[in-house]
Amino acid sequence: MPEVHGTWYNLGYERIIEMKRIAENRKARHDYTLLEKVEAGVALLGPEVKSLRAGQVNLRDSFARLERGQAILCNMHIAPYDPASRENADPRRARRLLLHRREIRRLTGKVAERGLALVPTRIYFNDKGVAKVELALASGKRSYDRRQTLKRRESEREVARAMKASGRRGPERRE
Repeated sequence: MPEVHGTWYNLGYERIIEMKRIAENRKARHDYTLLEKVEAGVALLGPEVKSLRAGQVNLRDSFARLERGQAILCNMHIAPYDPASRENADPRRARRLLLHRREIRRLTGKVAERGLALVPTRIYFNDKGVAKVELALASGKRSYDRRQTLKRRESEREVARAMKASGRRGPERRE
């Protein structure tokens, strides 16, 4: 078995990835139908990374744009880091997303062709300590779609309650 220094290994000698989730955009799951997910790096300044490690970030109302061959994350709020008062940038500044040129071209085609949006669903630090954003290609839900989702979720809860009362386990929960 290989030596283990800070990362856990399972019996199949595969590395188990440890991610520290910082923030999640749960509103995106409510407002959009998420079709495909993409992982991207974010170009951040030093004080912004410190603020992220403290968990002072808000993804609500944020979105990604593809323009001039670059991916840009807009409207993500990272609170100013107090000890670095002079070096703090605007909390809602546009931040560049780090994607391969091929991925940017593929996403540009999908966004232009089908009228989809790029929405950040969560931000986290990967096992190497690098900040990553999970983007989702999403299509907007109509109000009746949202109501149907809520009805379906409520009926699944009632079934689970009934199964629990009868002593059996219900269906596995899906996202």
